[in-house]
Formats: sequence, structure tokens, C-alpha cells
Amino acid sequence: MSKAASEFRQGVIDILPVIAAASVIGLLWGTLAASKGLSPLETGLMSVSVFAGASQFIAIELWRDPAPWFFLSMTVFIVNIRHVLMSASLSRHMGLVPPGWQAALLYMMADENWAFSERRALTQPLTMAYYLGLGVPMVVTWTVTSVIGALAGAWLKDPAAYGFDFAFSALFIGILAGFWKGPRTGAVLAASAVAAALAKLTIPGAWYIVLGGLAGVAVAVLLHAEEEEARATS
Repeated sequence: MSKAASEFRQGVIDILPVIAAASVIGLLWGTLAASKGLSPLETGLMSVSVFAGASQFIAIELWRDPAPWFFLSMTVFIVNIRHVLMSASLSRHMGLVPPGWQAALLYMMADENWAFSERRALTQPLTMAYYLGLGVPMVVTWTVTSVIGALAGAWLKDPAAYGFDFAFSALFIGILAGFWKGPRTGAVLAASAVAAALAKLTIPGAWYIVLGGLAGVAVAVLLHAEEEEARATS
């Protein structure tokens, strides 16, 4: 087996637990989309073009006839603006990816494969083959299961009734545990959690996602600056 094939295979293996959850969530989202009047074709096109589970769930909750396009677009933009921070972080590790491919590959970046990519970069270089192994199954699974869910119609009912609405959150918490490097990691996570919780309680809309991310970044930068200063004076 070539090195590229081995890297792709490892990416697929690493993302398999997420794929299991994504399959269920995709089915449920497809069902909700069908209940709002979207056809299986429209459901599939939305999944493959947007490819963002959280914003798609929010969008389908806000869906009306006629659809409030501006409001929908702005809400999805706010929810997905965290991808600016995520892509900036991930781009640091894409030295082995041809420059012409880097922006295109970020299309398939989701919270989970971003986290796996960042964790991979802690111990070894991030390769294009490994990233594709994480991303391609996610895109295919999300799109296909969305269409199947739309075809199934209302059979699956409400996601929360089965507890599946927490599946992605639980998975991401597990992934984040792999980043633990001591109290500094805890400080970053705590800052994000507190800022997001306060924003959720006080600011309408999905701004808590953005503010939580910015708070975590700010604390990480401050801690890094302190560490560099300590090294310089030692």
C-alpha cells in the first residue's frame, strides 16, 4: 500500500465514529427538511452545497413559505463564521498540501474533521491524503443520509425524542479531551464556555458561537504571549 493510500485509510478509520453519528443526524435532518416541504433533490443539494449540520438545522427551523432568504442567509453566516477561525488555524498545518488545493479542501472542513486534523498536527504532519480520508466520507455520508431521510419523510419523528440531537456535541467533547495539555487548555475551554453561555443568555441569535470562539482565542493568545515572555527572560 502506498503512503498516500495508507494516510487516506487512517483518516477514514479515525473519522468512523463521527460517521456513525453523522448518519443518524443526516437522516433526521432530511426528515425535518421533508416536513418543511423540501424535495429529496432539494435536500441533497442543500447538504452538498452548504455542508454544515448546525446551520442547516437552524435554517430548517426558520424555514417559511416564502422563505426569508436574507434572514436565513445572515443567520447561517453568523453560525458558520467560526469557520474563519477554524480555517485560519488549520491553514498553519497545510504545508504539505499543494497551494492550489488548500482553499478548495477547506470546503469539506467540519467541526469534527477540523478537530481530528488539529490533533494529528500535534504529533505529525497533516497530509492531503489524511485530510481527504477525514473529509470525503463526511461529505458523502451527510449528503446521502440527508436524501434518505427526506425520502423516509416523517417516519423518524423528532430527533430530540431519541436523544440524537446531542450526538455531535457528545462526540466533539470526546475529541476535545484529546487536546488536553493541562491547566492552560482548561483555561481556554473555560473562557469559551463562559463567554458562550453569557452570550446565549443575553444576546439574541447565534452570536454565542462567535463570541465563545473569540474568547477562547483571546485567552490562548494571552497564555502563549506569557509563555514566550517567560522563555525570553529565563
